[in-house]
Amino acid sequence: MRVVPRLVLPLVLLAALAACGETATLPVEAGTGPNPQLPAPNPTLLPTVNIAPARGWAEGALPIPAPGLRVAVFAAGLDHPRWVYVLPNGDVLVAESNAPPKPEDEGGGIRKWVMGLVMRRAGAGVPSANRITLLRDADGDGVAETRETFLSGLNSPFGMALVGNDLYVANTDAVLRFPYQPGQTRIDAPGTRLVELPGGPINHHWTKNLIASLDGTRLYVTVGSNSNVGERGMEAEAGRAAIWEVDRATGAHRIFASGLRNPNGMGWEPVSGALWTAVNERDEIGSDLVPDYMTSVRDGGFYGWPYSYFGQHVDTRVEPPRPDLVARALVPDYALGPHTASLGLAFARPPGLTPAFASGAFIGQHGSWNRRPPSGYKVVFIPFANGRPNGPPVDVLSGFLDTNGNAQGRPVGVALDHRDGLLVADDVGNRIFRVDAAR
Repeated sequence: MRVVPRLVLPLVLLAALAACGETATLPVEAGTGPNPQLPAPNPTLLPTVNIAPARGWAEGALPIPAPGLRVAVFAAGLDHPRWVYVLPNGDVLVAESNAPPKPEDEGGGIRKWVMGLVMRRAGAGVPSANRITLLRDADGDGVAETRETFLSGLNSPFGMALVGNDLYVANTDAVLRFPYQPGQTRIDAPGTRLVELPGGPINHHWTKNLIASLDGTRLYVTVGSNSNVGERGMEAEAGRAAIWEVDRATGAHRIFASGLRNPNGMGWEPVSGALWTAVNERDEIGSDLVPDYMTSVRDGGFYGWPYSYFGQHVDTRVEPPRPDLVARALVPDYALGPHTASLGLAFARPPGLTPAFASGAFIGQHGSWNRRPPSGYKVVFIPFANGRPNGPPVDVLSGFLDTNGNAQGRPVGVALDHRDGLLVADDVGNRIFRVDAAR
């Protein structure tokens, strides 16, 4: 009997999967804005798998900036950079991170196998560096000339926030507090655990982000769901699919908002002062569903997951149904397109990159695996007026997919630096890009 080599068999099976599934009937733009089109669900026996293979950037290649903007490499040669945070002195912290190891008892079946292939081909099948790196551009030329290991030995770190001399880091299983002094390039002191977060052993959505309240007394922490639509049972979702409010002094916490499948980026809208978040919605009911979204976050608000989406559109896959919860599900403020994997969120501040980008939100879209044709793989800008979205998305940085459908990069976290530049973490290209006005 002929034996298929181990490395060939997954590729053969992956090609077979790619031939399955379905195709979008609407352009991705139909799934954006305050009133996206939501066609009937179109589930298939096997999920639609359309993966952009991770290739990285060729020498000299760059993403494509919007007219009037330019892009440069702020730092290269990083190890899966996911999130960026700018300190008050202008230093840039980068969380080099990936998912923690998966336990053997996570369960088998076709879905686990498919997801493993998806992650590996998309460039996410590498061990986590578990560190935060400090980058410094002291001469202001838009390129970091200093790189130091700022914190090491972490556990799949993601979000970061500085309040006074306390630096908070969201590991996948806890928020840690570290002492910080302005200008230091390394922290050797051990972290203090402020609050435990839902983690293993499954830990389906492992990224945890955080942001401090405007007065610095509280932290808001994102905790994604432990499944696609509750298929592991709701007991596995305790404390998940939610944003927590944490007392910074004591670690006491409560659920601030729930029904958010996988919230990631957060920011304080500068006009209204409201907290906004970017949320990844559910998969496997068609290429046109469900749009990811950004929304203002209401205290006590419920946003539908897993029982409904984009308000009160019932997901019939979820058993038992909960019409009582669906009845109170809030409609998100703004859809960002189906399967775009919208992760990063940063609000513009005047004067902006240019006047066209002075009021609104930058969104890092990591890119789809469950849509044909692909969506995301870009950084977009949502214009705002009077504290609310006001217009269609504008491409800020595109070209992450090459002409053959390969992923040269995948944008994740976005942040504004002290020189009115936009920093973009690319976890496939292993770079931080910087976007500013063309001179």
